[in-house]
Amino acid sequence: MGIRNRMLFGVLAAMLAAPAASAQTGPFTELDAMVDASAPDTGMALARRQIAAGELNGALATLERVLMNDPRDDAALLLHVSLLCRLDDKPGARAEIAEMRGISRSQPGWAEVGAACGAGVRP
Repeated sequence: MGIRNRMLFGVLAAMLAAPAASAQTGPFTELDAMVDASAPDTGMALARRQIAAGELNGALATLERVLMNDPRDDAALLLHVSLLCRLDDKPGARAEIAEMRGISRSQPGWAEVGAACGAGVRP
C-alpha cells in the first residue's frame, strides 16, 4: 500500500506542477511582448489593431504603457482620451483634456476625440 500511495502522490504532484509551470511561461511571455510593443510607434499601431478588433480595454492599457514611456506623445494622449469616451468615462476624458497643454488644435487626433466625446469636450 505504501508503494501505491507514493506512486499516486508522484502522479498527482506531476499533474499539479505541469499546469503551474506552463502558466508561468505563457502569461509572462505574452506580457513581455506587450510591454516590448509599447514603444511609441509600435504601441500606437498595436492600440489601433486592438481598437479595430474591438478590444478597447486592451487598447487603453496599451496606450497607458505608451504614455508611461513618453508622457508627451500628443497622438497617444488624444487617442487615450477618445477611448475613455468610448468606454463611457467622459469625466476621465475631461480630466485628461484639462491637463493637456500645448496640443495643437490642428492635431488629427482631435477629430477622433470629437467623434467619441462630442464637440463640448474639446478645450
